[in-house]
Amino acid sequence: MSFSLDPIFKDNLQEALGKQALERYLQALDSEPAAVSVRRNPFKLTQEAFAGHFASLADGPVPWCGDGLYLRERPQFHFDPLVHAGAYYVQDAASMVVGKLFSSLRAETPARVLDLCAAPGGKTTCIASRSLSDEDILVSNEVIRSRATILAENVTKWGRANIVVTNDEPRRFAAMEGYFDIMFADVPCSGEGMFRKDDESIRQWSPDNVALCSARQRKIVAEAWPSLKSGGILVYSTCTFNRAENDGNVEWICKELGAERLVLDAAPEALRTEYGLQFIPGSTRSEGLYVAAVRKTASSRPVRLKMPKLPAKAVCSYVQDSECFKVSTSSGDMLKAFPAGLAPEIMALESKLGVIRSGVAVAAVKGRDLVPSAALALSDRLLEKTFPCENLSAGDALKYLRLEPLVLPDAPKGFILLKYEGIPLGFVKNLGSRTNNLFPSAWRLRSTEVIE
Repeated sequence: MSFSLDPIFKDNLQEALGKQALERYLQALDSEPAAVSVRRNPFKLTQEAFAGHFASLADGPVPWCGDGLYLRERPQFHFDPLVHAGAYYVQDAASMVVGKLFSSLRAETPARVLDLCAAPGGKTTCIASRSLSDEDILVSNEVIRSRATILAENVTKWGRANIVVTNDEPRRFAAMEGYFDIMFADVPCSGEGMFRKDDESIRQWSPDNVALCSARQRKIVAEAWPSLKSGGILVYSTCTFNRAENDGNVEWICKELGAERLVLDAAPEALRTEYGLQFIPGSTRSEGLYVAAVRKTASSRPVRLKMPKLPAKAVCSYVQDSECFKVSTSSGDMLKAFPAGLAPEIMALESKLGVIRSGVAVAAVKGRDLVPSAALALSDRLLEKTFPCENLSAGDALKYLRLEPLVLPDAPKGFILLKYEGIPLGFVKNLGSRTNNLFPSAWRLRSTEVIE
């Protein structure tokens, strides 16, 4: 495939990266296919099981991510029940660096973290994979409602109970002055680093669009900046190359908002720029990514959240290491679980932000019955021994994900936890001659293609 790139873009790229990196990049665009990489969920899949699942496709580890793996070709991921179970995530290798960054930048004390532009959830789940303790809270935000819904689904499938998903404009966080210890801002950009994957980004590129993106990025960071505490860390990233959106904006943040740059060494393979690291197709086995980190020097007065009066605690044998509460929703009463000790703070966040997902939806309350939710099956709070389990074949797992009828003649009646390759997938209620499928219709696998 031959790419026709704007001469002005080439000039800007050479200025930002240098002639040698430009030549390797252009060669990669023309002759090297985009790399395929996946990242395992360490709470669901062992390294051995992960390697076994991709044994025929594995093509080496991602150097800067212990859970990352390159594949030789791109399989049909939507036909793999494990991806729907949140056992792994399909993600470009460069973006996997955020987990290593979080581990190196976070303080020892419990952290309050904001992923400001989070959809579809790759960086959020990467942060949550190894470095997020049960005492931390990660607020994962997306401004576009439809994308926020996808983010909430992916976060729920990943299974961590201390991630709060919000649907807010960046300026909404200004009221949370000094609350966050670390802020990730993967801001919308001109997409130069995605040219190999996205022809539309090539057609839309122009100097005017670069200038527009740069101004919008500054606005996003500036509006949310008050919520970062003094001494807190901002990790700023784009999937583009030019200085205006990258080093230029980080320099502006330091001078105008009050911050000092930090030196990153998370990936020696990446090009070091004045303020950050640049992943470049042809130089790194990934698409384009720029990442930098600064420490806030401007003063801020930490907000004191007003803790709400909590509803009465509920006793529930479905969950472990959690506090359960009965809450009212638009669709009726339900039980929600939160990591022990975090419920007051998370509920306080719900009163200040546009929260669309928090804690774990454990079960719907139906009279004296509790109907377990799909979120519980996918959660790290699930107490598996509560439910009889059935392991499904690949074909039956896909039927379940498509909401097609399943018959489990040898299983006991009642609620059954379904698994695929030992990983929880969801619930059914077994009636003997048939089952009621409890998988959410909004998550339904809509492809009807049959695979062998």
